[in-house]
Amino acid sequence: MTLLYSLAAVLFWGLAFVVFYTYLGYGIVIWVLVRLRRGHATPPTEPTEPLPSVTMIVPAYNERDYLPAKLDNCLAQTYPADKLNLLFVIEGSTDGSAEYLASRQADIPGLAVLSGTERLGKIVAMNRAMEQVSTDITIFTDANTTLNLEAISRLVARFAPASVGAVTGEKRISTEGKESAAGSGEGLYWRYESFLKKMDAQLYTIVGAAGELFAVRTALYEPVEPDTLLDDFIISLRIAQRGYRVEYAPDAYALERPSHSVDEETKRKVRIATGGFQAIRRLAPLLSVGRYGWLSFQYISHRVLRWAVTPFCLPLLLLLNLLLLTNPAGSMLWTAMFWAQVLFYLAAGVGYILENRQTRWKLTFVPFYFVFMNVCVLAGFIRYQRGGLSGKWEKSRRAI
Repeated sequence: MTLLYSLAAVLFWGLAFVVFYTYLGYGIVIWVLVRLRRGHATPPTEPTEPLPSVTMIVPAYNERDYLPAKLDNCLAQTYPADKLNLLFVIEGSTDGSAEYLASRQADIPGLAVLSGTERLGKIVAMNRAMEQVSTDITIFTDANTTLNLEAISRLVARFAPASVGAVTGEKRISTEGKESAAGSGEGLYWRYESFLKKMDAQLYTIVGAAGELFAVRTALYEPVEPDTLLDDFIISLRIAQRGYRVEYAPDAYALERPSHSVDEETKRKVRIATGGFQAIRRLAPLLSVGRYGWLSFQYISHRVLRWAVTPFCLPLLLLLNLLLLTNPAGSMLWTAMFWAQVLFYLAAGVGYILENRQTRWKLTFVPFYFVFMNVCVLAGFIRYQRGGLSGKWEKSRRAI
């Protein structure tokens, strides 16, 4: 029995280290590495002449309510209008999107619309749309987001080094005091993600673009499998796999509201997690640190551990802790660790109960969102194992 308890203790601390490294340790390590290792020079924030031509692709399935604001936001960009083309992809929409965009085409020469009666899915639509693009750079952005007016210029500026193959903007969540725990937790999560992305970019490359706003050199785009769930992630990592860097432009941002409710956020998170397992399988070569060096180190630390390892560690930690409590020679440490976990999960439970109430007690937001994300990953793993995945749009309601 003594050997059993010893093994359980070693495994407990090993798993605890993995959890710590995944969510906090990697941030510390990469911060130190950036300061010890000479990273990349500060990227330019303004494009240089001659300005490249740009096509902005906006996938918009049944987004009629957002189209007027999105179109006006695109037209208000500071990038020269004669260098900017707009391509709205609305295949399968049944809410009047096609009619509205057609009514605007007469006044907007650079506006093109890819429509159709059959809903083939976002990836198929994007692959078809890219066949029509002849500009130097292609920018993807969601219909329900608002871009800062300098977004296109700042994305384009980051392509100045020939080593840059893609650029991702920053996703920002617009939250208010009345938001649910899901909304507030989402905002905290993305602020921490922004810090990690800044560090990633300074060390070597971003590992995964934000689908709300990212750009690629058109010549580097590779058609994506029709059932792909995380197209932005796959597209950007395959470009990085070919030796190009994915740069980060935090001064080019897409602002959107948080999910309408925990149910809506759950649907979105489970889909992302399912796509994460799908992506890990399709990007299996990137697990070779010997072959891809810094890219693999960042990819494993920032993505693989978070999606495929840590969520499975959490329940094991609790079970191992329960086993270690039965050790007659056990110390008070195991009791303290056990109650620390219990209190953390109780706080998450309180956060869940309060998730739709107007409360400013944000103490429970972090534990709630942490547990919520990991439960969604486990649900995503089950969904991935069942198969039958589809790349069609699955809209999540956003807060008003």
